[in-house]
Amino acid sequence: MVTLQEVQFMPPIYLDHAATTPLDRRVREAMEPYLTDVFGNPSSIHRQGQQARMAVDGSRETVAWMLGAAATEIVFTGGGTEADNAAIYGVAWANRDRGRHIVTSAIEHEAVLEASAYLESQHDFEVSRVMPGSEGIVSVADIEAALRPDTVLVSVMYANNEIGTIQPVGDIGLLCRSRGVLFHVDAVQAVGTIPVDVGRDTIDLLSLSAHKFYGPKGVGALYVRSGIHWWPSQLGGGQERRRRSGTENVAGIVGMAKALSLACESMDETSTRIVELRNHLIEAACSAVPEIGLNGDPDRRLPGNANLRFPGVQGESMVTALDTLGIMVSTGSACASGSVEPSHVLRALGDSNAEARSAVRVTIGRQNTREEVDSAVRSIVEVYRRLRDSGVARPGMLQPVAASR
Repeated sequence: MVTLQEVQFMPPIYLDHAATTPLDRRVREAMEPYLTDVFGNPSSIHRQGQQARMAVDGSRETVAWMLGAAATEIVFTGGGTEADNAAIYGVAWANRDRGRHIVTSAIEHEAVLEASAYLESQHDFEVSRVMPGSEGIVSVADIEAALRPDTVLVSVMYANNEIGTIQPVGDIGLLCRSRGVLFHVDAVQAVGTIPVDVGRDTIDLLSLSAHKFYGPKGVGALYVRSGIHWWPSQLGGGQERRRRSGTENVAGIVGMAKALSLACESMDETSTRIVELRNHLIEAACSAVPEIGLNGDPDRRLPGNANLRFPGVQGESMVTALDTLGIMVSTGSACASGSVEPSHVLRALGDSNAEARSAVRVTIGRQNTREEVDSAVRSIVEVYRRLRDSGVARPGMLQPVAASR
């Protein structure tokens, strides 16, 4: 058992990389000149402005290249949520005369679910929410069955933010293209972690966010395939070729491009190492306490994601207890922090409320080591046994703490 004295000397172990990642030192260095020396507005025609414009345009080329897109198809945003909202609203407004039906999945991020629900409740759209299988994978056949002549958009995430399952976006993209329906992909968890190519996967719109791949917070991008009918949801000064008005976050955009470039350069090597650590964590925890289980498909998942269930114990109490030991994990989606509702993702998989509340998400990053994973497993097992045996942390007895996207 870990003693209080030992805890005081333990270095913290961060295992919540699906929520956010630390800013890479090389990314910070690339951003620094645009926080101090090159401070001009990219819309200005003087020297300072044009230096900033060159930085934005060069970064756009980099981001586009990494996604298999053209630079003119990249729209910089304030993050993944804005990109998701812009994609859904933009397609809906532009195509509402052709149809008012949207298809999505029941396990999307709230940025997609709530935007769709708003159109449904306030603007007479209809939304079909396809349920996943028990392993967290959405069926292409079910997406096809949900399509109607008036369907204007399908939105399915590349990889789930809670359980890490990777969806068959390539097959869904081909289906949508064959039926003349636009296809949006929330790739916030995928870009920079696994290979993403908008052409290969037949994607029309795609959202990403820099802070998921060791870039800065508050900056993201939306890919909009050239030629599709889409309306911008933010108007004003006409920046981003009139697709997203507002002065560009030059330093953030430079940082995102640098972070994505670094992530893609080392993706194969990093992914292999992280998968080994993830599998070791899952096997060690489940071997030590057999009732601990894994949520989601064991193979078709993001490299670092291990969403574990702890029967008889509330996930929030596990997160709190582990934090006192310096182990930082989460229960689900940070954007839903403060909600007392169980995970909508796990409920969609068929879990009861109690089962859904027993989940803890552990997400490994590129700086984590085998020693850190071993230490985390020991703490996880010890905390779970103590809470389970004490009977004081049953599901429903504690209020939730902050979670992660």
